[in-house]
Amino acid sequence: MLPSPGVYYFPWEIKSESVADGETLRTFGRLRSYDMAQSEAILTALHDSVQHQVRVGTKLVEPFQAQLGSVYVALGETEHKAGEEPVLQARVLTCVEGMNLPLLEQAVQEQRRYFQERQGQVESSAS
Repeated sequence: MLPSPGVYYFPWEIKSESVADGETLRTFGRLRSYDMAQSEAILTALHDSVQHQVRVGTKLVEPFQAQLGSVYVALGETEHKAGEEPVLQARVLTCVEGMNLPLLEQAVQEQRRYFQERQGQVESSAS
């Protein structure tokens, strides 16, 4: 059976408790660092003048040509360890340099609104 396609989460939403352990998600950010020995990358994103970061495990996507400062989209499952921030174990880590991030953010918001409206219509028709 194939894994789920993953719901978009903004980097500033991943640290919250709303993301369950093992949940499949997509996110994005600029590659700030990459530690080949630890198989871990850090993606960052600016939101409301606060810099947010997401730890990304890269074991499943190596060898990985890291382009520091470039924009990446990651797809994978979250892994929580006690006392640490969650790590996204990436199945896909793609450089999307040149992507318009404000437009991506707007598209994710629109997709969420659409799914909420659709869910409301399904619930009202079932009543």
